[in-house]
Amino acid sequence: MSPARRLSRMIAEASNTVVFTGAGMSTESGIPDFRSPGGVWSRMKPIYFQDFVASDHRRREAWTRVFSGAAGWTGAAPNSGHNVIARLVANGKVSAVITQNVDNLHKASGVPDAKVIELHGNASYATCLACGLRHELETLREPFLAHGIIPTCESCGGLVKSATISFGQPMPSQPVARARAVTLRCDLFIVLGSSLLVFPAAGFPLQAKQHGAQLVIVNREPTAHDEFADLVLHEEIGAVLAEF
Repeated sequence: MSPARRLSRMIAEASNTVVFTGAGMSTESGIPDFRSPGGVWSRMKPIYFQDFVASDHRRREAWTRVFSGAAGWTGAAPNSGHNVIARLVANGKVSAVITQNVDNLHKASGVPDAKVIELHGNASYATCLACGLRHELETLREPFLAHGIIPTCESCGGLVKSATISFGQPMPSQPVARARAVTLRCDLFIVLGSSLLVFPAAGFPLQAKQHGAQLVIVNREPTAHDEFADLVLHEEIGAVLAEF
């Protein structure tokens, strides 16, 4: 039996599967990853959260990146792997999708918002750092591009930022708590396209394993967690999920 067929059987036999996705999930949609050569942070330095808050200049630079699409995180279409996951959710085989990605592609593929847990936020909209009000990028685009107006909250006047979690920004407690809860309830935990280097996110696969779940890792390169997994596939995600 091929490893991909074995994974398919594991999903069929599991009663509660959680999928965990990293940057490798979206590279087949043309979205660059973060750390590899040619990735986002090899082309531009990240703007730290404290610098965004403290500096008008850094806020302007951050919004210029948002509206130029320089990071390449928005505007892509879900790939076949996203669509397979959406189908597994719709069929009741996957109870939740935990993602490190900010590209909104799981929701765009049809996974209900309530089933997607975004650990690092979402690049497709913005939020007020003071009151949390959501702001759509399209309403902020014209004032910034035409008049140079740096977005502020329409409700409280606070600073508005892309809804991604920047370096130095505290992880949002609610998504982390939700991710931990679904992790501890599952009997199969599948990692797709994550190097498993960034914590606390990288801790969830180990928590699942420690609480009795089977662990599967699909990633092009080896990860530090491979030795703990019940099944490891160093292959392209699309090719593996095409077996389903």
